[in-house]
Amino acid sequence: MDHRRPHDGAASLRLRRHNNRTSTTSPKASDALPLPLYLTNAIFFTLFFSVAYYLLHRWRDKIRSSTPLHVLTFPELASILSLIASFIYLLGFFGIHFVQSFISRPSNDVVWEDDVTDVVIPNLPPLHVVDDEEIVNSVVEGKTPSYSLESSLGDCRRAVAIRREALQRVTGRSLQSLPLEGFDYESILGQCCEMPVGYVQIPVGVAGPLLLDGFEYTVPMATTEGCLVASTNRGCKAIYASGGASSVVLKDGMSRAPVVRFSTAKRAAELKFFLEDPLNFDTLAIVFNRSSRFARLQHIQCTMAGKNLYLRFTCSTGDAMGMNMVSKGVQNVLDFLQNDFPDMDIIGISGNFCSDKKPAAVNWIEGRGKSVVCEAIIKEEVVKKVLKTNVAALVELNMLKNLAGSAVAGALGGYNAHASNIVSAIFIATGQDPAQNIESSHCITMMEAINDGRDLHISVTMPSIEVGTVGGGTQLASQSACLNLLGVKGANKESPGSNSRLLATIVAGSVLAGELSLMSAIAAGQLVQSHMRYNRSSKNVCQM
Repeated sequence: MDHRRPHDGAASLRLRRHNNRTSTTSPKASDALPLPLYLTNAIFFTLFFSVAYYLLHRWRDKIRSSTPLHVLTFPELASILSLIASFIYLLGFFGIHFVQSFISRPSNDVVWEDDVTDVVIPNLPPLHVVDDEEIVNSVVEGKTPSYSLESSLGDCRRAVAIRREALQRVTGRSLQSLPLEGFDYESILGQCCEMPVGYVQIPVGVAGPLLLDGFEYTVPMATTEGCLVASTNRGCKAIYASGGASSVVLKDGMSRAPVVRFSTAKRAAELKFFLEDPLNFDTLAIVFNRSSRFARLQHIQCTMAGKNLYLRFTCSTGDAMGMNMVSKGVQNVLDFLQNDFPDMDIIGISGNFCSDKKPAAVNWIEGRGKSVVCEAIIKEEVVKKVLKTNVAALVELNMLKNLAGSAVAGALGGYNAHASNIVSAIFIATGQDPAQNIESSHCITMMEAINDGRDLHISVTMPSIEVGTVGGGTQLASQSACLNLLGVKGANKESPGSNSRLLATIVAGSVLAGELSLMSAIAAGQLVQSHMRYNRSSKNVCQM
């Protein structure tokens, strides 16, 4: 009769520890080997790493010589078979103990007390079956991490509500006016926002029609600034009445610039010369382009600071804005370069020579994303009747404000009246990265009297508009609807990249309209009056 007491596994979990038993040991699979175990292991370990090293070097040589990887010689084929055989052996050897642990485990679910240690772990019920109030208390007490609610509950809407209530209790501040209902929280999980507690409502207005390159566009703008949509709409009206605007995309390429370091400046210069040598570009492009079917390396620009080297990679990215795409391509090249430059120390995948989300001369001069110029000729009668000013006043104001005034201020890419206003509003409405408004708003506005001073030629040059029509916030329902309004929703299958380029030209055209209208308001002395009328609230927010 067995006097061991059974232990109820449903009440608690115990860490298992098998006791030494005198039962006969099961025969091992390794006993069937013709050689001693240690010798067999040494042979297969050596075989595995030797052929792996050989194949990696052969593939590197093929990439450099542009030889297809699937064309195999007899030694390469034999090496692949040896690699597979040694891998199967090693996998089987290290899996013996794992398999035998399952074979020797008792078939019933009874856990005997002398088979376990005395460490007891409470068996808590799954979180999704616990009452919401208990979960809130657990989050408040710090027992349940707030960031894990979505994965633990399997219900994003419920997770947001619980996190929201816990936050209110911890801070003592009400979130009653922050909307909770009416949003698809599943759509942002793992891609747009972490630890959500609600969403912010931003009104979306439309300006237009904007007549650009022979087509009409109704431009969505998400903003809380009064007069902005109305002013841009007036600019669109003036452009339309004058026959429309035209645009040209000068460049299209996203950049990423890692920083690497060597022991000496001379060694860093060697890599710089290697990367800038045209004979090496095709090999580097093959390595880079493996990251995506849309990524195509365009050029590499290098600059040094002592023994540190900054490598600015630029590539096309289809209809995506492309930051992730170019980053993967850069990582591929860095891994490849370390074969020939093993002393290269990769400090960071981004060394700020890109430059992302910061005002930088390199973006102003070299461009980043889409470089666009947009122009229009505004007729004299339109300037007088629609814009309520005259051509001479606009030209003088533009010179003294946008050009000389910005120079006095030491502006970097800010030779305009308010390009960032329009760029930000369109970015938010269409799901772009709002922080990239910084470099995307680089703009110089030019005005010139033509046709004997009667008409006005106006242009905006924007070297770094960073937009995409796929990925990120563009896939959210509201933002997707705004892209659909412009006719640029999603990827263009017939001509990859054309949707994002069209969106960039619409942004530039809208900036042109906004610049035209605001400058006219300032020239006519209407700025203060219009803002007093449309941009002041009579509500007492302290009582809301």
